[in-house]
Amino acid sequence: MFSDRVIRWEGFYNARDLGGLPTVTGGSTRYGRLIRSADTRFVTASGWEQALDAGVRVVLDLRNPDEVEPGSRPAATVGAGSFAVPAARAEAARPAGLQSILIPLDDVEDLGLWRRLNGEGLNGTPLYYRPFLEAKPERVAAALSAIARMPGGVIFHCGGGRDRTGLISLLLLALADVTPEAIVADYELTLGQLAPLYAALGLEVDELDVRGQLKSRGTTVSETITSLVRGLDVPGYLAAAGVSGAGIGALRGRLL
Repeated sequence: MFSDRVIRWEGFYNARDLGGLPTVTGGSTRYGRLIRSADTRFVTASGWEQALDAGVRVVLDLRNPDEVEPGSRPAATVGAGSFAVPAARAEAARPAGLQSILIPLDDVEDLGLWRRLNGEGLNGTPLYYRPFLEAKPERVAAALSAIARMPGGVIFHCGGGRDRTGLISLLLLALADVTPEAIVADYELTLGQLAPLYAALGLEVDELDVRGQLKSRGTTVSETITSLVRGLDVPGYLAAAGVSGAGIGALRGRLL
């Protein structure tokens, strides 16, 4: 479902356009405005040129600083979906027309939060979304406010393109009144696209079995995400978090 949205620019993994998704009013979201992706370390110079030619003007990185530096390795297994990703490598040069922004979403310094999420087995699954939204509205507002004010198309990404990127995608799609079923389907596309990325990183695919973790807790991807979307007033949440009314309107306008 919606697999035609997959981005195939050279070196991109788990990347897709948020356009073409059905809304509750019978419309669909716009293509070319918002693109979700995994770690861009493998993107080639040709891949970046393809993104620029498609109208992308901003790349928003949601990772933590210690995930970004070439040759560095995360110091601790905290943060969304944290796992032993190999040290980052130097990326291909990006065209001058692409602006790069780093806005870490996790707040890994809040060890109490991440110990709780890890201890309760929520991290790495959409079960962590609700408690994270409650605990870190200012982090969410910073990321979405940046997307709202940026010109042209925006790529936003984290490491695997599933947890942090998935949370921001969910909020954007819910704000655009995309149907809960389509939001679930978009999340599930990630689970089917991680294998090539994991292979490139030298990781085993089953190290992060989201469906298995949710099943062990008596729920599913669909139930978890649908419950969150239907129970969350996204415009109200973002306004309380500090996103301006103009910013909320700009975010909706990107997709509608």
